[in-house]
Amino acid sequence: YLLLYYSLLTNLQASQDHFLLKFSHYSSALEDLISAVRHESRSFAATLYLLVLALLISSSLIYVAEQDVQPEHFGSIPQAMWWTVVTLTTVGYGDIVPHTVAGKFIATMTALMGVCVVALLTGIVATGFTNQVAMRRHRLEAEISSALSDGVITSDERKKIDDLRQRFNITEEDAMAIIGYLQRKNDQN
Repeated sequence: YLLLYYSLLTNLQASQDHFLLKFSHYSSALEDLISAVRHESRSFAATLYLLVLALLISSSLIYVAEQDVQPEHFGSIPQAMWWTVVTLTTVGYGDIVPHTVAGKFIATMTALMGVCVVALLTGIVATGFTNQVAMRRHRLEAEISSALSDGVITSDERKKIDDLRQRFNITEEDAMAIIGYLQRKNDQN
């Protein structure tokens, strides 16, 4: 019975994973997010480097400040790293807290560094995501501009624009606004 139950759970988990992967295939927002992370990989790497540096420095400092007071938690730098990871990631379980004044100061600086790193990563993702959406919008504008080059959008061009609009997850109202703007621009020239 246990083997049957395990097999059933495994198959259920596999089908859920398949559903999530299939769902993510159709989500343009998720595609934009993944693409943004890929395009901003150098910035991500630099931020992660800062995170590792902060981890090493903070772990070393808290070890020096707290090793005599709490050797069971801060008896070595690797032991102190657990507290530093929890503090840098702003989780802060509260199970281990510094007791010395120096340790409390280091804890404050570590928490602030953690908030800064999270802010940097959030800014990088937001900027990359915004850039991806803007690039898609520019590609749609270029397609509409190309279709309007002769002054008329044919049914084939309209279908191509609509397919692109749907693929880029741009509303029909936004697409019509772009068409209207580009038509007015062409009429002025």
